[in-house]
Amino acid sequence: MSGPRRVALLTHTETRDTAAAMRSVIEALVSAGVELVVSAEEADKHGLVEAAGVSVEGEIPSDVDLAVVLGGDGTILKALRAYVGTDVSVFAFNFGAIGFLATVDRHELDDGLRRVLEDDFATISMPALAIDTPGGTRCAAADVSFHRRPNARVAELAYSVEGEQLGKVRCDGLVAATPVGSTGYNLANGGPLLAWGVEGFVVSFIAPHSLTARAVVVAPDTPLSVFNCSDREGVDVTTDGRSVHELGPGAELLVRFEHDAVRLAHVPSTGFYGRLREKFGHIAY
Repeated sequence: MSGPRRVALLTHTETRDTAAAMRSVIEALVSAGVELVVSAEEADKHGLVEAAGVSVEGEIPSDVDLAVVLGGDGTILKALRAYVGTDVSVFAFNFGAIGFLATVDRHELDDGLRRVLEDDFATISMPALAIDTPGGTRCAAADVSFHRRPNARVAELAYSVEGEQLGKVRCDGLVAATPVGSTGYNLANGGPLLAWGVEGFVVSFIAPHSLTARAVVVAPDTPLSVFNCSDREGVDVTTDGRSVHELGPGAELLVRFEHDAVRLAHVPSTGFYGRLREKFGHIAY
């Protein structure tokens, strides 16, 4: 068999949406001689116990050939982050509201499992963004965001590229997004879409108090520096929507571009532009 021998499984938080599909995945993979590995969190969520062909590990399993996801974009991003910097591809079945990153839809479960077992899919390597915090390096497959704190004053953020300050903006926040993340928070900010395969990232602003604050696309090997100009209030920093750091008054943080950091499985019918039209409709008429 040319397919994977050891597969990790991650699922949506709503177990009622994925329970039946998970049983089908377990049956198909185990009967084909594939070892299925889940984290203790997944085992508790679904009431799984170790059995023939099914192993339980404390954290998201690292020593696997492939990660299968039953979930939406949030769960897919979780899987991509878990395997940053590895050769593990993420093959995702859409069980979410949009599922822009999903390899196939939920109604294609049987054909998707066949593709998994036969290694009948392609992968695209995509970048991530990284920041260094006191708690360690944090990676984002989609975006790094700087937000004013709840009930705090408007943030004032200065941002620089290659040592050149491009502006100082009073705003609710700033978002640095990869091509994967450009269709999320960045798009809501009015930022441009970056097609998968573009080497670079985009910086856009959340509710800027300015008529001239514009999004900018940054080249891959030029880190972005974000400076909190406030002398009183901190700014929350999130990676893919998870709070990871507070940028204190007068503090600075670098956002780095990481080449080929994550691997997403896709099939011929799920290219970037096809997804764009299917999930978001026509861009223009």
